[in-house]
Amino acid sequence: MARIHPTALISPGARLGEDVDIGAYTLVGEHVEIDEGTRVGPHAVITGHTRIGRDNRIFQFVSLGEEPQDKKYAGEPTRLEIGDHNVIREFCTFNTGTVQDQGVTRIGHHNWIMAYVHIAHDCVVANHTIFANNASLAGHVHVDDYAILGGFTGVHQFCRVGAHVITGIATVVRQDIPPYFTVAGSPAQPHGINSEGLKRRGFSPEAISAIKRAYKTLYKSGLSLADAQAAIAREAQDIPELARLAEFLAQSGRGIVR
Repeated sequence: MARIHPTALISPGARLGEDVDIGAYTLVGEHVEIDEGTRVGPHAVITGHTRIGRDNRIFQFVSLGEEPQDKKYAGEPTRLEIGDHNVIREFCTFNTGTVQDQGVTRIGHHNWIMAYVHIAHDCVVANHTIFANNASLAGHVHVDDYAILGGFTGVHQFCRVGAHVITGIATVVRQDIPPYFTVAGSPAQPHGINSEGLKRRGFSPEAISAIKRAYKTLYKSGLSLADAQAAIAREAQDIPELARLAEFLAQSGRGIVR
């Protein structure tokens, strides 16, 4: 049975799984689903059409599933979906989506999200990411697996952050960040590849060397962006790890940090 503090306010329509733990003075809205094993701290507000998976740890004073901060929003029943095994620390704010996009904000699995992080409407956060304190995503941002956002990083709407990326503290991201790279500054500038993170994720020395060559092709060769993309695409035919980079470059909508 769910463990609910007697001061918590749980709407009759809320659906709570087994072993859910709801702290003191927390509010859970009518259209909220929380799967088994998730723990919610005191003074949290979980509202809107929000679904939270299993075995999450949600700390005090968070606001999940509130209306998007978008002046076009007119009360449509959009959603927030959070996966499994996430840690969401104090004062985080995640909003629901808008009908101008897919109508849903999605957070995947095994993410470590520190205090005061804001994830705006229609964002998609994949798996195994780390968001340091005060990182913020504007609307429609996509963050891929194993990305790490440094404290106070701000990401402009419609940008994409590739897999295994790291941003430095107070980085301002106005364009897409290709996979594997490290960026910092305002605006963000490239500063090499995430070599240590790739080693920890099991990338071979050969793959890491290929990614370094691709970085130099993009940023050190003097080639135009189109020519650099073509060169990387050719090499990616024989190196699977570069295929993700080549695909990202081909699909970039805002252009890349360069």
